Amino acid sequence: MYWNDYMWFMGAMLVCMLLSAFASGKVNTTFVKYDKVRCRSGMTGYDTATRLMRANNVYGISVGCVKGNLTDHYSPVQSIVNLSESTYGSNSVAAVAVAAHEMGHVMQKQNGYAFYRFRTALVPVVNFGSKLAMPLVLIGLLLDWYSATANPDIGFKVAMIGVILYGGSLLFALITLPVELNASRRARNMLLEEGILMQDEILAAREVLSAAAMTYFVSLLTSLVYFLRFLVRVLTMFGRRNNGR
Repeated sequence: MYWNDYMWFMGAMLVCMLLSAFASGKVNTTFVKYDKVRCRSGMTGYDTATRLMRANNVYGISVGCVKGNLTDHYSPVQSIVNLSESTYGSNSVAAVAVAAHEMGHVMQKQNGYAFYRFRTALVPVVNFGSKLAMPLVLIGLLLDWYSATANPDIGFKVAMIGVILYGGSLLFALITLPVELNASRRARNMLLEEGILMQDEILAAREVLSAAAMTYFVSLLTSLVYFLRFLVRVLTMFGRRNNGR
C-alpha cells in the first residue's frame, strides 16, 4: 500500500514539475515576444500605473522599481506598486499589460473585492499554519505510539489538526487563482478605457496575462497534490497502527 501511494505521489509530482516548467517557459517566451512590440500610445509601465491611479482616483500609493525580470508586485502594506526593471521604463505591450495587472490588484483593494480581502486575511494564517503543520503531525504520531492516556485517539486528532493547517496553503492557492484572473480582466478593461492600448493590442496583452495565469493554476495543482499526499500518509499510518492494536 505504501509503495503504491509513493509511486502515485511521485507520478503526480512529475506531472506538476513538467507543467510548471512549461508554464514558466510560456510566461518568459510570451513576455519576450511582446516586449519587442511597442504600444502605439508610447506609455511605459510607470506611465501606465500612474495614469490608471489618476483615472481611478487612487491616492497615497507610489510606484517603485525593483530589480529582476517579472518581479512585479503590489504591496498593500507598504502602499507601493513595485514594477520590475523589465516593466518600469519599457513602453512595450507586455510591460504595459503587466503594470496594468498590478493596478488591477490596487483596484481590488480599493473596491473591496471579496476574494482579494479573503486572500489577504489568509496570509498570516497560512504563514502560521505552514510552520506548525509538520510538527503537529509528528507530535500526533508520537502520542499515538507512546500515549497511555484514556483517549487513544488523541494522537490522530493532533495529527489531523496539522493536516488542516497545511490545508491552508491549498486554500490560499485556490483563492489566488480567481484573484489573479480578476486582476487581469480589470487590467484589460482599464487599458482600453484609458486608450493606453488599442483593441488589437489588447489581444497581445491578453496573451501575456493568460500565460502568467497558467503559473497560478499549476501552483494550485501542486498544492493539491502535496495536501492529498499529506492527508493520505497520515490516514494510512494511523490506520495501520489501529489495525495492529
